[in-house]
Amino acid sequence: MLRDVVLGQKTELEKVLKETYIERDIEPFSLEHNLIKVIMGPRRAGKSFFVLHTLKRMGPFGYVNFDNEALVLLENYDDLIAEVNRVYEKSTTIFFDEIQNLPRWELFVNRLQRQGYNIVVTGSNSKLLSKELATHLTGRHIPTTVLTFSFKEYLRARKVDLLKLTTQQREELLLEYLRSGGYPETVMKKLDAGQYLGVLFDSILYKDIIKRHNIRKGPDIEKLAIFLLSNLASELSYRSIANAVGIKSSVTVQKYCGFLEEAYLMFTVSRFSYKTKQVGQNRKMYCYDNGFIAAKAFQASPNLGKLFENSIVIYLKQKEIEKQLELYYWRNQQGEEVDFVIKKGTIIVELIQACYMLDNEKTQEREIRALLKAGKELGCIKLTVLTLREDREEEREWFGIKGTITYVPFEKWVLDRSVTI
Repeated sequence: MLRDVVLGQKTELEKVLKETYIERDIEPFSLEHNLIKVIMGPRRAGKSFFVLHTLKRMGPFGYVNFDNEALVLLENYDDLIAEVNRVYEKSTTIFFDEIQNLPRWELFVNRLQRQGYNIVVTGSNSKLLSKELATHLTGRHIPTTVLTFSFKEYLRARKVDLLKLTTQQREELLLEYLRSGGYPETVMKKLDAGQYLGVLFDSILYKDIIKRHNIRKGPDIEKLAIFLLSNLASELSYRSIANAVGIKSSVTVQKYCGFLEEAYLMFTVSRFSYKTKQVGQNRKMYCYDNGFIAAKAFQASPNLGKLFENSIVIYLKQKEIEKQLELYYWRNQQGEEVDFVIKKGTIIVELIQACYMLDNEKTQEREIRALLKAGKELGCIKLTVLTLREDREEEREWFGIKGTITYVPFEKWVLDRSVTI
């Protein structure tokens, strides 16, 4: 039976390797050392494709996908390796897909690495992987995170040359990306994003959260997830969320929010404060892909401002995961906000406002006033407004507080290498 599973997965692998692959803007891993390569990210975001097509260029390798009940129930892991060696002719490189489904996986791959195997693993549970990596694989692994398509990768998948498009066509493409997100299958296979992502979201909730954590009140966490999707970018506390969704305990809400983050559905951005105790007391929730918002959130019509902000924060979150920056938001006692505070080391290097449209003068004044105040308080002179179209600089002043505001179109910000964070 075990041999049949491995042979069946090899047949599936051969089919997958013939499918069109879109190059990702991710640093490829190397097999020149035998450190364990750990690839993390949301389900269906393209982790396996990234690994398979990277390994394809490097030589022969073995493959096992643990999204299989027969393998999860396996008691003797040596039997599995024996079958892999037979089917793949003793390849010393093995790719284990969705490794978090295997009990005691970290001890297993650790042993194989000591025996001389070059191991690549993927997983869709950030906390489980991080915890076990820190405990058992310290210094013996290299992590990589693969999220859904960025706007640049989305354009590559659509085979679009922006230089050949009119301004209106370019904006329509961006709007489509803002609404539908960047899940590879919805882009490559032109699936109905709402239907596909609605099913995927429910599957992740059940399989990776409710079932994994034995949650008896499944409807509560589903109600919580939809509430958060419907209130993206709003400052929330666990107590306010508990009251809004009818969950008695804020501790339970905090635990459930942690589960949503582990499964790469949602993530938090904390409020910035120089007082350590105040950091993280309030937070904003965002989603790892815009498509989930349109598919599951309660909304009469898409809020393009929120979708715009969420696309920006996904880009910044990827940079934070790669340890290039720390990400916060700023809010003062008067309720004025700056969407994103970019911190590198001990220095605040940039403040960013996300403004999809600037055709409302009062809105523009509010956003600029907050930037100027935050710039003075945090000692930051790089003040940026990301917009749909605006591309200019201007000097602004508010009651003696002066600053240079740089307006940058989203397209330029994510595509132009000269625009740096």
